[in-house]
Amino acid sequence: MIRLIASDMDGTLLNDKLQVSEGNAAAIRRAQAAGIEFMVATGRGLSEAQPLVKAHDLHTAFITVNGARVFDTHGDLTVEAGIAPELVQTILATLHDAGLYFELVTNSGVYSDSRVRRIQQVADVLVRLNPDTSYKIAVALAAARLELMNINYVDDYNALVQQPGVDVLKVIAFSEAGQAALAPAKDKLLATGSLVITSSAVNNIEINSMQAQKGLALKAYAEKKGFTLDECMAIGDNLNDESMITMAKYGVAMGNALPHIKDVAWWTTAKNTDDGVAQAIDRAILLNETNA
Repeated sequence: MIRLIASDMDGTLLNDKLQVSEGNAAAIRRAQAAGIEFMVATGRGLSEAQPLVKAHDLHTAFITVNGARVFDTHGDLTVEAGIAPELVQTILATLHDAGLYFELVTNSGVYSDSRVRRIQQVADVLVRLNPDTSYKIAVALAAARLELMNINYVDDYNALVQQPGVDVLKVIAFSEAGQAALAPAKDKLLATGSLVITSSAVNNIEINSMQAQKGLALKAYAEKKGFTLDECMAIGDNLNDESMITMAKYGVAMGNALPHIKDVAWWTTAKNTDDGVAQAIDRAILLNETNA
């Protein structure tokens, strides 16, 4: 019996327009009507993720920032696992020395130190997802989209993290040159032994506390609800989804997932552009009906 479904967002629940499709939204409603709880499990912060779900008037729990924060269906924070302040300083120095553009996800929101670089990064994603889109149009779309994402801009990250009450939950670094350009900084940070580094796209690395992983967050949330991991389905496409896909009994890879994610998954559904999440949800409903 599947009682809880957790789905990644980018490359999974979201289509190539970075939106939740009508097909996926309808499937989520079918799951909820069938008594299956649906939750989002994303690397995004809540302020970036929730509006995309609320656009369809859907109400779900959220695993955010790769598991650093978990919110129940009432919006109450149930889990938090930030990065230790001394490690934050190490991360900032390492990424700065490497010349990488990066952003901070904190308990008070998402921060960038360059609106121009932020727009460029989102535009690059849109062009990669939609090769027929011109870069000029992608920049315009990115600028409009950022107005909905509640991004904060600061001049100095060091000044931000030294403010009382600010906790860094995740740092995400980007390079259009790909993983090879990110590898030196990644290797240096992994050597601390206190960080987990994953990625949600070919052009980024996502840095979290060792305790902040989607699989661990899913386990904690399920236990609070009285579920076991044998009653959970987890859907994703990239390396930051691996922990929940392997820990849940029903780990589902997207058709567009990395080959490694497909290898460790229980089943592979359709691509994110073909409502693969909806197909996985419908399979869960059918399994429950078959085993009833």
